[in-house]
Amino acid sequence: MQELRSSSFWRAVLAEFLGSLLYALLGLGASLRWAPGPPSVLGAALAFGLAQATLVQALGHVSGGHVNPAITLAFLMASQLSLARALGYLLAQLLGALAGAGVLYGLTPAPVRGTLGLSALHPSVGPGQGMVVELLLTAQFVLCVFASFDDRHNGRPGSAAIPVGFSLALGHLFGVR
Repeated sequence: MQELRSSSFWRAVLAEFLGSLLYALLGLGASLRWAPGPPSVLGAALAFGLAQATLVQALGHVSGGHVNPAITLAFLMASQLSLARALGYLLAQLLGALAGAGVLYGLTPAPVRGTLGLSALHPSVGPGQGMVVELLLTAQFVLCVFASFDDRHNGRPGSAAIPVGFSLALGHLFGVR
């Protein structure tokens, strides 16, 4: 509980809120259909991947740059994060994503807004299949994050942000359709 009294804890929670706000705003904003025709899967994947990489680079030194609740839960389960910090991050991420979506909703014209970038399963894909794909893509993302941040990994690139962003973009390219 002493952790809750530290300013570094609250800076980290604020960083996760801001990161999630920007991630939702930028990723969903790039997913909107501003022109007629099919949505650009590549554009959305790159937007989410670049947003994640940018936020990991910008906020990683403050909070770890999790931005994603799956990453926070994985770090908690691997005993790399305290329960208090994980709960603070999760709440901040949820509220940040809601705030980012709210800002995007307020800034976007109604005809463009549509479902605000919400995706749905393809009609020929069942809920069980969709869940398996989501689990596999989340697992590859979490594994990439752990490998990128592991100091024991000799082949670690100079910045964890690059492989993390690429991993997220790859997951989007595979899973969006």
